[in-house]
Amino acid sequence: MDKYEIIIYWSEEDNIFVAEVPELPGCMAHGSTHDSALNNVKDAMALWIDTAKKM
Repeated sequence: MDKYEIIIYWSEEDNIFVAEVPELPGCMAHGSTHDSALNNVKDAMALWIDTAKKM
C-alpha cells in the first residue's frame, strides 16, 4: 500500500481531515485527526484493490 500517493487535507466545510488516493479513482476516506484519516484510507485502499482484483 505504501506505493500509492495519499493526499490529506483539512475540510473547513465538514470539519474533518480528508484523505484521497489519486491513483485509485474514488478511493477516499476521512477522520477527525490526520492519523485517523490515514488509517481509514489505508483500509479503503485495501477494499478498493481487492474489489478491483475480483472484477
